[in-house]
Amino acid sequence: MRSLFPVTDLTTTGAAAPDREWSLDELAEAYAYPAGLPDGTSWLRANMVSTLDGAAQHDGHSQPISCAADMRIFGTLRGLADVVIAGAETVRQEGYRPARAREAFAARRAAAGQGPAPAVAVVTGSLDLDFSLPLFTEPLVPTLVVTGAGAPADRIEAARKAGAEVVIAGDGTRVDPARVVRELAARGLRRQLTEGGPRLLGQFVAAGALDELCLTLSPMLTAGDAQRIAGGPGVAVPERFFLASLLEEAGFLFSRYRRTDS
Repeated sequence: MRSLFPVTDLTTTGAAAPDREWSLDELAEAYAYPAGLPDGTSWLRANMVSTLDGAAQHDGHSQPISCAADMRIFGTLRGLADVVIAGAETVRQEGYRPARAREAFAARRAAAGQGPAPAVAVVTGSLDLDFSLPLFTEPLVPTLVVTGAGAPADRIEAARKAGAEVVIAGDGTRVDPARVVRELAARGLRRQLTEGGPRLLGQFVAAGALDELCLTLSPMLTAGDAQRIAGGPGVAVPERFFLASLLEEAGFLFSRYRRTDS
């Protein structure tokens, strides 16, 4: 079968290689952040999964349309990031827990001057979060709550009492997605990874803040009215991304797209 782009099989390292899974080191090399980011700048990548008919979830969760290889890449992207950014609804629906330290990435993170695990940053205007959950009570590094200057004062105080670091990134109760990127970068969190959900990713897209999209295309059809990977208001002019890499395993395609000006 011909393809418009070279397709690298995740189970091999070449046509003559025996079938095997890619190691985490190999995936880390394949998904490495750009080297030599200028001081004060950051790189925001998104990691999402979609079915053939555009569904980003099934029954409100992404796991049913995922696979083992997708989860290896998910873990690799977290292992490379300074911070994982997620919307409050995604945190609630997916049952987010603190990111954990993984031995496979320890040396790589130490060489890059990173801590043992990425921080998790929860973007929320209302701070409608359960601060008794492990995400706030048991993180290896403090969880960040990113909100607006007009967020409810009692909820900000509750977040701080739970040990979270509150980051103001907007006026009123609204959060400015471009400011989220800047505020996190100002704290040294420059290798940024957002896992959505669709509304948050749509905000980053509309703000022109997204540098890279890692998209798993799942060979499934769901129909229904599930969300796409990005929602919310559309952009006036579609922004062009280019294909940086494409991997395949068992019919799942693992693509990586970058902005044409990045």
